[in-house]
Amino acid sequence: MVGLGYIGLPTAAVFAARRLKVTGVDVNACAVAAINRSEIHIIEPDLDIVVRAVVTEGWLRATAAPEPADAFLIAVPTPFQANGKGREPDLSYVAAAARSIAPVLKPGDLVVLESTSPVGTTAQMAGWLAELRPDLSFPQDAGEASDIRVAHCPERVLPGRVLQELVRNDRVIGGMTPRCSARAAELYRLVVQGECIVTTPETAEMAKLVENSFRDVNIAFANELSMICAELGIDVWELIALANRHPRVDILRPGPGVGGHCIAVDPWFIVSRSPETAKLIRAARERNDAKPAWVIDRVRQAVADYLARHPVRHPSDVTLACWGLAFKPDIDDLRESPALDIARELCDRHPGPLVVVEPHVETLPPSLARAERADPETALARADLHVLLVCHSAFRAAMARLGPEHAVVDAVGLTAP
Repeated sequence: MVGLGYIGLPTAAVFAARRLKVTGVDVNACAVAAINRSEIHIIEPDLDIVVRAVVTEGWLRATAAPEPADAFLIAVPTPFQANGKGREPDLSYVAAAARSIAPVLKPGDLVVLESTSPVGTTAQMAGWLAELRPDLSFPQDAGEASDIRVAHCPERVLPGRVLQELVRNDRVIGGMTPRCSARAAELYRLVVQGECIVTTPETAEMAKLVENSFRDVNIAFANELSMICAELGIDVWELIALANRHPRVDILRPGPGVGGHCIAVDPWFIVSRSPETAKLIRAARERNDAKPAWVIDRVRQAVADYLARHPVRHPSDVTLACWGLAFKPDIDDLRESPALDIARELCDRHPGPLVVVEPHVETLPPSLARAERADPETALARADLHVLLVCHSAFRAAMARLGPEHAVVDAVGLTAP
């Protein structure tokens, strides 16, 4: 298993739990050491229990460099980088993974790219491997007779439920040849209770991107609706509840933007491949990317309104409380989090005190060094303006205690009935 992050480590643990010998590979020396101590470096329910068991029993161990194996699963980051036209995928981690496994490949091995990738990445990876190992044959040249089988099988799991969904969800398997698909499906059926559905690598790559782009477009509609309702003086939460009474309408809840490594990233991979055609997908992504700035403007206006009601006070006297930093409720994941971006911007620009309530992280990120970590009780007692950014379950009880003396900017509907 190349890559032992939020997807790689649970995947390695699930295979190891089926009594398969698994070697996990990661460039993070601290992560490797922690796993070999039967510990985990990420937060995921029940993962610590599974990792402790499979490491103790000898089915999983971690290392810094790949070793010979029968199958290589690659789950490394595929971030994006900005350019003048929008966002372009960064495939350097995939290229590095290919370079790392190439020396230990042997005839009969299977290589599966699990990382969410732009269309064509699996074939590109196979090309890199062929250049690195000219003594072996690969599907793009040798077809069914190739020494190495190559496939794409994107993960499709929800943070907080990764262990269950790795087993229960269907898997889309895109082999470069029918034999590649069959070999990959044979491997995944050892752990997957759902169906293994075979297609081409390009369709498998696109399927994951489309799933997350569909969600992104729907979230963009809800986020834009919240902005329109603010202009018109309409309660967006009441409006959505009423509209959703229609039997064929299901509007999502607005938020401060979109975060996480998938929905906030994957649509750009489609745009990068079809920049002149993917206009709706680009517009939705840009709308969601712009939502944090809109929330910050709402906070700025709320501060001004508060000072108008308290003319003897100054901006430096106003204490803000940001409720939540994670990109979604009840997890610790801060990747691409709009809540974190908003808190960071307020920390930089607001002259007064800033407290942050985030029960799922032990320490605040360095970018919030000026802020003070607080529990709900402290935030309620100290803050003048409450900025609600994440619907953590732990916040529900505190919301009932917000009174008329508190100014509130609710980006997620925590105070909605």
